Amino acid sequence: MMGSGAGMGWMLIFGLLLIVGLTLVVVVVVRAIGGGVHRKAGPTHADDRPRRSRAREVLDERYARGELTTEEYRARLTALEEHE
Repeated sequence: MMGSGAGMGWMLIFGLLLIVGLTLVVVVVVRAIGGGVHRKAGPTHADDRPRRSRAREVLDERYARGELTTEEYRARLTALEEHE
């Protein structure tokens, strides 16, 4: 004898909760193995370094070419950082 339909309803609810719980466990395990979710603060280069402003890139290029002395570079870098 099976009893009333209420017993079947509880079995259905338990089954659904079991499926949802197992799905959540799988999602958590996959994210843990894959490194989780990463939120980025802003635009980045392909190698995930924070992107510099175009002005900073030009300043770095000029310093690398020897167009600026170290003192000039540092002074201009400080000025740029104050305005960002």
